[in-house]
Amino acid sequence: MRVLGLISGTSHDGIDAAVVELTHSADVLRMRVVGTDSVPYAAALRARLVAALPPAPSTVDELTELDTLIGQAFAEVAATMADRHGPLDLICSHGQTVFHWVERGRALGSLQVGQPAWIAERTGVPVVADVRLRDITAGGQGAPLVPILDELLLADADEPAAALNLGGIANVTVVRPGWPSIAYDIGPANALVDAVVQDRELDPHGYDTDGRLAAAGTVDSALLQHLRADPYYAEPAPKSTGKEHFHLAYVREQVGDRQPSDADLVATLTRLTAETVGRDLAGLGVRRVVAAGGGTANPVLMGWLAEVAAGVEIVTTDALGIPADAKEAIAFALIGWCSWHGLPGNVPSATGAEAPRVLGALIPGKEPLRLPEPLEFLPGLVIER
Repeated sequence: MRVLGLISGTSHDGIDAAVVELTHSADVLRMRVVGTDSVPYAAALRARLVAALPPAPSTVDELTELDTLIGQAFAEVAATMADRHGPLDLICSHGQTVFHWVERGRALGSLQVGQPAWIAERTGVPVVADVRLRDITAGGQGAPLVPILDELLLADADEPAAALNLGGIANVTVVRPGWPSIAYDIGPANALVDAVVQDRELDPHGYDTDGRLAAAGTVDSALLQHLRADPYYAEPAPKSTGKEHFHLAYVREQVGDRQPSDADLVATLTRLTAETVGRDLAGLGVRRVVAAGGGTANPVLMGWLAEVAAGVEIVTTDALGIPADAKEAIAFALIGWCSWHGLPGNVPSATGAEAPRVLGALIPGKEPLRLPEPLEFLPGLVIER
């Protein structure tokens, strides 16, 4: 099967896409990444999306319009990927999270916009969508869902190893031979830096390109200590968070009457990510970490992370044949394939769900749905380059 994975993450800057060829035989699942892309949202659409995100109030009519407009944007990317890489058998669209509802450490709901019917109508291909809710209804956090790929990538590890994602939010999966995997959201990766950079128009790309701002600034140790005192970091796993907690207004509230320069504030927020992530990695008992996400392109963040997590080898997923900037899209292509074949897409020990669940809802394409006979188990993964 050729499966297209689509996602816009917590940086909400555009749509990541990956066409993945998955071939199943006996107890082996062969994966070949056919092509990837990252398509920015149109400026006007992104502005509307940002304006509708918490803590700003939003209306039902605005969310309805965004659901359609973002769905059409996803559909355009899907059609382009099909034109570029050939016919698709299935699409799995995560959509764009606008709110992840967590109270007293428990996830109660999660809303993604980007109506999948637009994708199915434009491409004629069936679409798996709304993938988080089934895990939440089973008592899970609905996040992170990438551990299904992480477990397969790290299956051959003979000692505990971790997969780290540095997107808007930092999340980690720890695979332990003979023990259930654990995974959770650590806290902000790029979310707070991006919010400040975009608000103050410090970089034309909307993020700290190559860590230049952080490199030019000085960490405000008092502010850093204050930020690290956020109760979220001390909560036990499994746990999840997002932009509904770590956003621009949060930064303003935490900074208070302090007046750091732009560069000092970016440096301090970057150091916050390095310390919260690095200390967790050091405390998880892993020697090797495979990292992905936009944060891996920030040399200042990665340098500080290596310093805080001294003794832990950190490499990117490119070393395993998975492009680091497209890992989440690839993971959702895999989740779509699993749903199509009747296989669970969540890892209960990672999300806290009571049991494995087949994820998502299926939107028919041009033809009636004809699902294959469900598989009994998820085969081992072989990456073909």
